[in-house]
This record gives sequence, structure tokens and C-alpha cells, in this order.
Amino acid sequence: MVADVVRDTERVPAKVTVPARSLRGDLRVVKVVWQREMIRFARDRMRIVVALLQPLLFLFVLGTGLSSMVPAGTGGVGLRTFLFPGVLSMAVMFTALFSAASVVWDREFGFLREMLVAPVRRGAIVLGKCLGGASVATVQGVLMLVFAGAVGVPYSPVLLGTLVVEMAVLAFALTALGVMVAVRIRSIQSFMALNQMIVMPMFFLSGALFPLIGLPHWLTLLTRINPLTYAVDPMRRAVFAHLDTAPGQTLRPGVTWWGWPVPTMLELLVVVLLGVAMFLIATVRFQKAD
Repeated sequence: MVADVVRDTERVPAKVTVPARSLRGDLRVVKVVWQREMIRFARDRMRIVVALLQPLLFLFVLGTGLSSMVPAGTGGVGLRTFLFPGVLSMAVMFTALFSAASVVWDREFGFLREMLVAPVRRGAIVLGKCLGGASVATVQGVLMLVFAGAVGVPYSPVLLGTLVVEMAVLAFALTALGVMVAVRIRSIQSFMALNQMIVMPMFFLSGALFPLIGLPHWLTLLTRINPLTYAVDPMRRAVFAHLDTAPGQTLRPGVTWWGWPVPTMLELLVVVLLGVAMFLIATVRFQKAD
């Protein structure tokens, strides 16, 4: 009799209470994922130093080496000053895209599965990843601003604030792109190879290293369909607007559509819309992740 009671008791399934999804819970997930990205970045000092090395090489080594080759017509603006906005975009781009590698790492080590089974919206996880990666990339870009004075860029509070906002917009869009790509990739080697295939063409076709005027038609077309172009140009316009010397025709910034100069706000709007679109695609792809 006692054995039957014990046996019946053992058959009773344990009750598991799953908390209902709520906006408060989703915001908490976004905060936790964002904090995790920031903590990982702060603890990896070698990553910070290495991420600064390549932009500094482009700025001081490449910029100094090519200065003697710049023709007349620059208006007294140095080539390193011209390159500075492009180097800022490089620092943001590399950090933002590679921060998305944490999605692949989490899948390989099983941490992603633990997040996926949590009773939260997966879009909140994606948003936390994008905000975390964007914050890390923006901080990396801010570190590059320390070297502005060394290349003739003034330390104007208005200029620095403008550049930080523009870098944050770019960082979110590029992190969303990286997450969108990383969601379906299962090995870090594949992600790194694909990342390099995306990063280098985007950077070299953005006008970061050369003016966007007087280019062949095929190269002009490629620069106009490159999202990074619409982030580099506003940063260059902001820098040149705060210089004592006006740039010459050779280095004058500006993106045109069929001869029409694209306003700065429209360029930034293009970056914002692309970032939102890639975030939504990443969210949809994340819904099907396992």
C-alpha cells in the first residue's frame, strides 16, 4: 500500500512556471547582453590595442608616404587630414563587424543555445548584440579621436560630438550587418573568411582613401552603392567644415546622385535605414536559429 502511494507520487510531473514575456523582461535582456559585450571588450586590452594599430598605420605611414604624391589643388589641406575620417570609419568598421563574431563563438561553445531557450523574444537578444557591438565600436572610434590634433584636425567640441554621433550610427549599421551574417554561420573560421571578403571591398570603395570626384564610371557606381560611403562622407564634411583652410577641388568631399549633391542628413538617413533593415533581417534569421 505504501509502495503504491510512493510510486504514484513519483509519477506526478513537476510543475515548471515560465514567466510571461513582457516589455520589461525584454529590456532586461537587452541590458544584460549589452553589458556582456562591454565587459568582454573592457577585459580584452590586447584587442583594443590591436584594433588601433591598423588604422594608425594607414593614417601615419600610408598618409605620410603618399603626401608627396598629392598634386596641387588641395588648398593647403594635408593628405593625413583628408584620410582621418576614413581611418575613423576603419576603426569603427573592423570592431563592429568582428564583434558580431561573438554570435558564432556562443554557438560553438553552447552558450547561444542557453539564450535561445530563455522565455524572451529573440529580437531582444539581437538588439542587445547590436547595441553592444555598436557601443564597443564607437568607443574604439573615440580612442582614435585622440590622434586628431596630430593630423591637423582641431579638437572642437562641436566637431568631436558630431563625429561621435556619426560613428555611432555607422557602428550600429555595421554590427547589424555582422550579426545578420553570423546568425547562420557555425564556425568561426568561415565567419572570419567571409568577414574579410566584406570588409576590404567596403573600405576601399568608400572613398576613405581617395576623393570621390573624377573617378571612372564603373568605380563611381561601386562607391555609390557602398553603404560605408554614406558614413565616410559626412564625417569628412564635418572635419573640413572646422578647418581654417578650405580644401581644394582635389580633396573636396561630396557624394552626388546623377550630378545632384546628396545632403549630409540624407546620407546619414541612408545609413540609418540600412542599419534598421539589416537588424530586422538579422532578427528574422535569428528566429530560425538553433
